[in-house]
Amino acid sequence: MSDIVTETDRRFLAAAIRLGAGANGETWPNPAVGAIVVKDGRVVGRGRTASGGRPHAETIALREAGERAAGGTLYVSLEPCAHHGRTPPCADAVIAAGIARVVACASDPDPRVSGRGFARMRDAGISVSADVLRAAAERAHAGHISRTTRNRPHVVLKLAVSADDAIGRAGETRVAVTGEIARRHVHALRARVDAILVGSGTVTADDPELTCRLPGLEHRSPVRIVLDTDGRLGRDWTVFAAKSRVPSWRIVAGPDGSATGEASEEGLLRTLHVRRGEGGVDLSDALRRLAEAGIGRLMVEGGAAVARSFLLGDLVDEVLLFRSPVALGDGAVPALAGLPLSAVESSPAFVRKERRMFGPDRLTRYERRR
Repeated sequence: MSDIVTETDRRFLAAAIRLGAGANGETWPNPAVGAIVVKDGRVVGRGRTASGGRPHAETIALREAGERAAGGTLYVSLEPCAHHGRTPPCADAVIAAGIARVVACASDPDPRVSGRGFARMRDAGISVSADVLRAAAERAHAGHISRTTRNRPHVVLKLAVSADDAIGRAGETRVAVTGEIARRHVHALRARVDAILVGSGTVTADDPELTCRLPGLEHRSPVRIVLDTDGRLGRDWTVFAAKSRVPSWRIVAGPDGSATGEASEEGLLRTLHVRRGEGGVDLSDALRRLAEAGIGRLMVEGGAAVARSFLLGDLVDEVLLFRSPVALGDGAVPALAGLPLSAVESSPAFVRKERRMFGPDRLTRYERRR
């Protein structure tokens, strides 16, 4: 069978990428994969990784296709797994279903897979076309790829700034910098990440809930993580409240500079112990611990000192910069604690990828330059 990839193949594969990406934030520690089975030009099965990471996308799509999968083409956003975990290998399921051809975006960097799924299917006589729409798939699977290859999450820094580059006013809590439309979009973004992170200063200043509060998406609130260097925050803060049923983690630094003890849990509150760095938590060690805990996509939401530390530590992969046309004026708090916004907007480390308007507010998205 020819392994020439057509424009029709690309359209079906792009649909599989979009399908899987819709589950980002729900499937960790597994990647959010999308799979589509096509027979005689018609879609006969669709699937994306289920909440919690199982069943896998291929299993769901093949189950829906049933006998119609035989002789068909499977479009999948990531290489089917080839190892035995809690479920049998997806590559074996593809073979058993009689799939004749597989069109996939990229190999899975997980060392348990890493080309073995493709090899197993080829050995069974299936035509496999890989590395199709690779860039789109790498963006969709950025969290999984980063956690697997760099042992840290893909870090998204979210900034909401006024026309005079501020995030609030001194002495005031919960200053609304952007409008309602932009704030709703931030809640939608929360539903697509595994965890959100703030510093203890944000907790004590604003007492935020840090959940997704869009109707119908409340269940997709991510893990809430607080950098609490000395472990001083009590359980009475909203972010640690059990009533929301959303897990909260706090990251505490060891008193002697080391990571003391293992992770401990009290109900929905989990404490991770990491090394102490200059001025607080060792962020690199914290990211390593989060990756080991399964977190692939992390959105950093503040405050100014935390954002500055992530940028200076060269730990940011993507920036979402919301800018309001309204200045805050007297008492304005600089967005990056003394670091100019040009550290993002004019930095050679980042490239501007997208601009969108949300009412009067502008969102500019930057990605780390490769």
